[in-house]
Amino acid sequence: MLINWRGKWLSRHDQGMDAEISWEAEYRRGRYQGEPPVPFTDDILRAARSYGLTQGLYVGCGNGRNFLPLSRNGLTLTGLDISGTALAQLAASAPEFAGRLVHGDFSALAKDNTYDLVIGIQVFQHGDRATTGSVIAEAQRRLRPGGLFCLRVNAVSTDVWPAHEITEQAPDGGFTVRYLAGSKAGLIIHYFSAAELDALFSPPRFEPVLPPRIDQTWRQPLGAPGQWSQWEAIWRLSPPDPPL
Repeated sequence: MLINWRGKWLSRHDQGMDAEISWEAEYRRGRYQGEPPVPFTDDILRAARSYGLTQGLYVGCGNGRNFLPLSRNGLTLTGLDISGTALAQLAASAPEFAGRLVHGDFSALAKDNTYDLVIGIQVFQHGDRATTGSVIAEAQRRLRPGGLFCLRVNAVSTDVWPAHEITEQAPDGGFTVRYLAGSKAGLIIHYFSAAELDALFSPPRFEPVLPPRIDQTWRQPLGAPGQWSQWEAIWRLSPPDPPL
């Protein structure tokens, strides 16, 4: 169950370190400042243009690494994030978008607010399997029929690093870890399998616009071992049947 307490994402059992505390510290240390957007933003813009969609919700917009290029290239986005520090950095760097930023989780939005686009880049992986599935389901409820759900999340093919323990593993291959070291120490993070995504975005309700694909980043040049894999995908929520 997704619950809200002082604008924080918490798991069903308050598992692991609080995500807001962790991300506040990361943004104060300069996380993502000066980094280029992920190339997936180009796919989002192409898909949105192809369906004539401009208005959307960016969940976990952070300090704007991906929010800004999307917003400056035709999308009118509401930015939602649990980190007040990240939002303050974003508002300072791009004050023209300050009025579109919301601090908190989904409960900070009006219950009936829906959008043509819902975007989540490296955000829906926080928590265990049940928690991440619940958050994705809530995000899906915010999507209008005919709208696009744009997702980038951890994939099970990742070489998980640094030190961690596996806290759950499902028959379809999805698993969850608790990090024991590094910037995510204490956090519960989920890794998705292809079958898990298929179940979360199953037809006929969802139609793939960009079928799930793996984006792989090798860590070795950065001094860390192995690679980090992310699923990237875009689905369209099926529009209602036309009246007879």
